[in-house]
Amino acid sequence: MRPPIDTALTRRLVDAQFPQWAGLPLERVEPGGSDHVIHRLGTELAVRMPRHPGPLGGLDKEFAWLPRLAPHLPLAVPVPVAQGRPGFGYPWPWSVSRWLDGETADAGKLGDDAAVAGELAEFLRALWDFGRIHRSAPGPAEVPPPEPLADRDRATRAAIAQAADAFDAEAMTEVWDAALAAEPWNRPPVWVHGDFHTGNLLTADGRLDAVIDFSGLAFGDPATDLMMAYSLMTAPSRAVFRTALGVDDATWARGRGWGLTGGLIAYAAYAHESPGIAAVTTRQIRAVLEDLAAHPAMG
Repeated sequence: MRPPIDTALTRRLVDAQFPQWAGLPLERVEPGGSDHVIHRLGTELAVRMPRHPGPLGGLDKEFAWLPRLAPHLPLAVPVPVAQGRPGFGYPWPWSVSRWLDGETADAGKLGDDAAVAGELAEFLRALWDFGRIHRSAPGPAEVPPPEPLADRDRATRAAIAQAADAFDAEAMTEVWDAALAAEPWNRPPVWVHGDFHTGNLLTADGRLDAVIDFSGLAFGDPATDLMMAYSLMTAPSRAVFRTALGVDDATWARGRGWGLTGGLIAYAAYAHESPGIAAVTTRQIRAVLEDLAAHPAMG
């Protein structure tokens, strides 16, 4: 059962554990994320309260690695400054990070922008290159790899059946089978964001400004992060993105699988109760099927 998280509770936790910030105004940020309730604390800080236990494993990773990653990345990231403890009935650790100005990216405005696709490819390459440079340093060995695509097989096939009235079940199954059959990543592991989609991009003045929510940070197969090609991009910008990254067919096929499962499982779980999630995930699934139609032999 998810605990109720309101501004009063967040205020009590901040004031009790970080009295140096007790005088700062606290304002809830709407809409919040599916994993966290977020409050702005003063003008420089953000309080992130997990809604469920899922993100908890990411807190230690973010504290250990985001300060080290940030100087090497071409877009801003939320550098953590403090970690809170359970209290007042709230059961989990929580965090305070530097506030990042901006608005959640809008796929309708940015999806066809080749320059944006190039910027996102540059961000991923910087993240991947940091992993190559630092893979032997203390730390990465303790970070788990991304969730194996095969672990989602049962849930994805169930979601395909559930969404068969809305999308082409045969085409979705073809995408999924090709992703599972694709040659696995057999090169040195790289850092991956782990949840790289439109909802975790911020824009300022119409331009990309920041990437947020690194709770899924992992060390392994870069295909996980190719979900962005379907969450945000149209076919022309997707082609720019792939060319800039230089990924092979097998990695792209696995990434297309991630694009499908990420959109489809969310659609199956939430589309009936959230028009916003329905619209976003429908766009993502249709982009995956469009990519299949354009590249039917890939896999």
